[in-house]
Amino acid sequence: MNNQTTKISKCDSPVDIQTYDDVSTSGAVFVDADILFDLGMRAACGHDGPVDFVAAHMYFNLADRKGSQAAAYHRQDVAGQMTKAEIAAALRGARQWLTRH
Repeated sequence: MNNQTTKISKCDSPVDIQTYDDVSTSGAVFVDADILFDLGMRAACGHDGPVDFVAAHMYFNLADRKGSQAAAYHRQDVAGQMTKAEIAAALRGARQWLTRH
């Protein structure tokens, strides 16, 4: 990609790739507990590819922080099927997500 701005299909406004990590332009402030919980369920069930317990744990952790009632239960259930290293990776991912958003 030669330019720093690209158009997303079915969207009239350009997306500036350079500032996408900026919370005010990426829309991350609008990501609520329900969305994060749904992402966790999709990762845990393999809806978008292979089952990814690390991603599921991370999303359930984030959803729990935002007030999801069911997220803590599902995070614990997923953690029961993960190694300590995988849990550590999920926690690192959640911390990174919180730092960026």
